[in-house]
Amino acid sequence: MNMSLGLRLFFALSFGLLFNCCTQSKEVTPSQPSGLFHAELPSSVSFSGENVPLQINHIKERFDREVLVNTFWHSNSILLFKRAEKYFPIIEPILRKNGIPDDFKYLAVIESGLINVTSPVGAEGFWQFMAPTAREYGLEVNANVDERLHIIKSTQSASDYLNDAYRIFGNWTLAAAAYNAGIQRIKSSLEKQKVTSYYDLFLNEETSRYIYRIVAIKTIFETPRRYGFSVEKTQSYKQPLTRLVHVNTPILDLVEFAKAHAMTYGDLRVLNPWLKGYSLANRTRKDYEVAVFVK
Repeated sequence: MNMSLGLRLFFALSFGLLFNCCTQSKEVTPSQPSGLFHAELPSSVSFSGENVPLQINHIKERFDREVLVNTFWHSNSILLFKRAEKYFPIIEPILRKNGIPDDFKYLAVIESGLINVTSPVGAEGFWQFMAPTAREYGLEVNANVDERLHIIKSTQSASDYLNDAYRIFGNWTLAAAAYNAGIQRIKSSLEKQKVTSYYDLFLNEETSRYIYRIVAIKTIFETPRRYGFSVEKTQSYKQPLTRLVHVNTPILDLVEFAKAHAMTYGDLRVLNPWLKGYSLANRTRKDYEVAVFVK
């Protein structure tokens, strides 16, 4: 009588397991853990020199959630490491010049992933400014130009906003929360709930996660190998070699302008995402700096 293939496999596997049990004198412990491995959280963390009270259970749990999300969202986290090498050298000196703690570069990371994204409500750029707030803080936003997409100018405006918030709250953690929720909303929430700390506030889901997301990214960036990341600098993205062309007159055709500088229109828009459309009206004769490739 022929034995079915399924039965033959069953007996073969059973025999193999029995043989292994009988012949191994001791259990072999692997030198490295198999499968998913979550590193233990650090005993203490801080944001801009202000401690996160991890001794409070629900705060530690919130922080752990954000570390887990970013540790195991591998593709996104690796992209962040690669982009940071390209953009942090631009962002860091501007923050430093304005007296903003270096940790705020991670705010830009969680806001936009270090790309010029548009949110569902219309916020734009690395620092996710809404148009009215952008204009209030000196950024030009119109049919020709959107300086929310200008990394240098938008980082300066973000620094101005954060300094305004710090002057009101005297606390960088609350200043960061206000960047997400708005200065007035944080101010009124503190008053209504009769507390003085971000960690004592009951807020909407997004703002409740905000600081923990920043601190989680900071933790992973500062100790990448602890969380399973190893991205060589040679694999990271780099800034191209460029020079600035000063323009204080209208540019009627940006395609021709690009060609005159040995570039394509696509190259021009990549280097200058703040330019919009195919021309620059510039009726006020404002002085713009347009990046072009070095020949």
